[in-house]
Amino acid sequence: MTSPFARSELSAQPQRHILCMKWGTKYGPEYVNRLYAMVRRHLQGDFNFVCLTDNAQGIRPEVQCLPIPSLDLPPGIPERGWTKLTTFAADLHGLRGTALFLDVDVVVTGPLDEFFTHPGEFLIIHDHKRPWRVTGNSSVYRFELGAHPDVLEYFRGHFDEIRQQFRNEQAYLSDVLHKQGRLQYWPASWCPSFKYHCIPTWPTNYWQPPFVPEDARIVIFHGECNPPDALAGRRNRRFRFIRPARWVAEHWRE
Repeated sequence: MTSPFARSELSAQPQRHILCMKWGTKYGPEYVNRLYAMVRRHLQGDFNFVCLTDNAQGIRPEVQCLPIPSLDLPPGIPERGWTKLTTFAADLHGLRGTALFLDVDVVVTGPLDEFFTHPGEFLIIHDHKRPWRVTGNSSVYRFELGAHPDVLEYFRGHFDEIRQQFRNEQAYLSDVLHKQGRLQYWPASWCPSFKYHCIPTWPTNYWQPPFVPEDARIVIFHGECNPPDALAGRRNRRFRFIRPARWVAEHWRE
């Protein structure tokens, strides 16, 4: 039997890749399986779906499971997404072409084709909470595989310095590419935040359910609420009461 971690033997022909990452126990294989299904429904044509993971068990066979490159972080420090920086390896398992990285807990609600055709060298979500800063949200970003090895190489050689200056990987990544003049953002309507854009304002959140904003393509989840939480609703917070977002079930399925 071929190992799910066997090295990719893809041809040199440029391809479209969807990348995601799953490590540890926070997210089960169902997150990867549902993400693949959502992408398949919303992206026309051929693509290669890759999950960088430390455990391929339970992941559907259409997904190419590959090991996460080692980052060699000091033991015991908060992870804060630093592992995502391994996607910028000079040689990521021999993959070539354009990669669209998606967090496993996003919900795809609209067409994805333009994520591969929208102009820009490196595209990321503009931070919703502090739009006056250059920081992007790395739930969704696009780049050419192998085109930015300096991002990872500098991180590996200056981790202590970077950790003191930046809270997480997306702040560091955005700063580096902004200084290089390569940082660009997705159209604001494409990747709304469930937390900031889908929940009706107080007090209407008590009688109006969360909604999908117009022209939303990928709804991102950050903070304490993930797709199953949104689907179930939340009643234990007076000003953060959330009625069940039933549309999550329509999209977040295999």
